[in-house]
Amino acid sequence: MNFVKLYQIMNKKIKLILHLPRYVSLALHSNVLETGHPCWLLFSMRISVKVIAASIISVMVISSAALAGVYSYGERTTVVAWAQKYIVKDAESLIEIARKFDVGYHEIVDANPGLDPFVPGDGVSVQIPTSWILPDVKRYEGIVINLSELRLFYFINGTGPKHVMTFPIGIGKEGFNTPIGTFNIIDKTVNPVWHVPESIQREKPELPKVVLAGPDNPLGSHAMRLSIGDVLIHGTNKPWGVGRKFSHGCIRLYPEDIPILFRSVPKGTKVTIVRQPVKIGERGGKVFLEVSNDADAKNMNYFDSAISLLRKKNLLKDISSEKLCDALRKKRGIPVDISNK
Repeated sequence: MNFVKLYQIMNKKIKLILHLPRYVSLALHSNVLETGHPCWLLFSMRISVKVIAASIISVMVISSAALAGVYSYGERTTVVAWAQKYIVKDAESLIEIARKFDVGYHEIVDANPGLDPFVPGDGVSVQIPTSWILPDVKRYEGIVINLSELRLFYFINGTGPKHVMTFPIGIGKEGFNTPIGTFNIIDKTVNPVWHVPESIQREKPELPKVVLAGPDNPLGSHAMRLSIGDVLIHGTNKPWGVGRKFSHGCIRLYPEDIPILFRSVPKGTKVTIVRQPVKIGERGGKVFLEVSNDADAKNMNYFDSAISLLRKKNLLKDISSEKLCDALRKKRGIPVDISNK
């Protein structure tokens, strides 16, 4: 089922619970049976209990299964979700922990400087970077991909509260950079067949020209083609490449993430790809700065970018220069409160 439809169903269930007292009151004042009749009272009580129970169960099931990775935002709330702490156990690597929390390799490594990505050590506390500032775009619509943080945002259309889904991604490696610009999704395919590009055939002549759907197919279970060349948003058979610059220009998602995005995004959806290592956001009356350690933005002056964004959002007067400089120096990829209050 399409994610947006699931979300709408959940909203209806919540509204049903909230309005049950009104519905029961109307029923008791109807003329179907006299309100004092014992059969009517027993019937109405049994129906009410069943409806309440069914509604609560439906909300719990839908919210737990369909709302993972979905966050509300607003004009003055552009920081979504919260960072977490996790204690390493069973000789886990940061790569395994990253996937468990749906973050990418570079996200978790940058958030935990000094930890060995492969052997952090049992009992060690790990910072989980599950909070993000929304990219700075003219309108929050469709898919927005920020190459600097290796993350995709999908802004869900609809009335009422605004919501965004977000996923970690892998992108193009050096020499095969994922393009920046505005595109559209022009095709969607389940179990895609991979027609190996000539550039990859030259690198790996042992590959066949065509790879059918299956475990050996690097496109994974779903693929969406953009309106530029051979660039796709797709799954992967190498999940450890998510959060890295590893592909030949395509955007890769974890195998468990791509079906969710695929079902939620209609054909024709706008896709905006940006490079923003510095982002400014707000939440709860405070100002936040998120800085990604983007090697491809080495010619960018991070300080100037931060000041420019703060001026644009009329927030320069509300920040601490000391906190600003500290966050710019550390580049942890996590929203940091830089407010002066």
